[in-house]
Amino acid sequence: MLEIKRAHQGDCRTAFDIRRQAIRHQCIGAYTPQQLDVWTAGAAEDGYCDLMGKHFYLGCIQGEPVATGMLDLERREIGAIFVLPGFMQRGIGKRILDYLECLARDLGLEEVQLDATLNAAHFYRRCGFVGEQTAIYHSPSGLQLACIPMVKALLRS
Repeated sequence: MLEIKRAHQGDCRTAFDIRRQAIRHQCIGAYTPQQLDVWTAGAAEDGYCDLMGKHFYLGCIQGEPVATGMLDLERREIGAIFVLPGFMQRGIGKRILDYLECLARDLGLEEVQLDATLNAAHFYRRCGFVGEQTAIYHSPSGLQLACIPMVKALLRS
């Protein structure tokens, strides 16, 4: 059973490793090997740990982190949804996304946005996000990647 819990500063290396493994497994073919190398280079301490201060969550199975997800309230943006390769295709990413959407709704947001990787755009469309135009994502590290900006209205229950 998946448990979703708030990440703490001490979780940043684990979250960074989940991210690295997910990108290297899931994004092959959508981006060049050079882009994947640059995207996954470095260490958690190079800025990723700063994200733990936001609404950053870990998805855990039997106490072990297997997925991540984040809500950036200021930007009204969902991000960092990554699942370890051995746990993909089990609905974990969808559960993390649903959790973050509920959190956003509870915190008063009427819509959320995200920059979908090229390989993940279909997943987000199935989850109700809208967006077709390709854009360039500029990462804090200077990497530029093609992405698809998407938005979803959050309906009140």
